[in-house]
Amino acid sequence: MRGIGQGIKLECITPAEIDPSFEVAGCYCGDLLSYVMAHAKEGDVWLTSQTHQNIVAVAVLLNLPCIILVENKLPNEDTLSKAQREGIVLLGSSDNAFQLSGRLYALGLGR
Repeated sequence: MRGIGQGIKLECITPAEIDPSFEVAGCYCGDLLSYVMAHAKEGDVWLTSQTHQNIVAVAVLLNLPCIILVENKLPNEDTLSKAQREGIVLLGSSDNAFQLSGRLYALGLGR
């Protein structure tokens, strides 16, 4: 993940055949899907606690390369399958959204 610096511990959740290297333009944090659709920008990584398959649909719609699930959340099988089919990278973090967004902002990923 070019654009996400060292010192941030993220676990790749998606299968190995999905390439986890991508350019990151910015970061968006939110759980209300309609709000994310209205405000996230193409190329953003998206931080959320949502785990259902609709998050993948939103990522595809907005051309977001990656979704980071916070607070050790894990996707259900439908979400994982859809992410694999659509080529969306799912990452996991033990941090909460506030902590992780602060770290990413400090790395210059704010808009």
